[in-house]
Amino acid sequence: MAGSKSWFLVHSKVRQEETARINLERQGYSVYLPRLRQRRRRGGRVVTRVEPLFPRYLFLQLDTRTDNWAPIRSTVGVSALVRFGDEPAPVPDSLIALLKAKESEAGLHEWVEPGLRHGQPVRVATGAFRDYEGIFVARSGHERVVVLLDVLGRQVRARLDLDQIEPLA
Repeated sequence: MAGSKSWFLVHSKVRQEETARINLERQGYSVYLPRLRQRRRRGGRVVTRVEPLFPRYLFLQLDTRTDNWAPIRSTVGVSALVRFGDEPAPVPDSLIALLKAKESEAGLHEWVEPGLRHGQPVRVATGAFRDYEGIFVARSGHERVVVLLDVLGRQVRARLDLDQIEPLA
């Protein structure tokens, strides 16, 4: 009699999602760890990092009738199998399919910067106009924007890299 494969949620130890994935796969389990490529500002520079989409969580596909669940909780990198009461928490196949469908060709989710609106106040975070406040005017390409700055009492249009500005609250 064939088993029924279902996805379940695994809680990993802090920053050990990749370790848990590798060790679970070594044991023959089917594992899915959605990852996110995002850009962050660090020390005045923008760095690109690949991180788990859901920190401390990964998905594990198990045959509910034939797979041995016992080794999971003692796997290096794993904290626990997420449960509701005594039962492991199933994850709908449709959620896994949706997550996989939204991945890039590289198998990564891409962080989309929140959309800037015309007229929105912004601050220049880096470069020659650092700490100047201005008004977002428009995008002038994939990674460039036009910002209206008040420089010495005059309105000046500046073309800046998108990662040089940040929205004001």
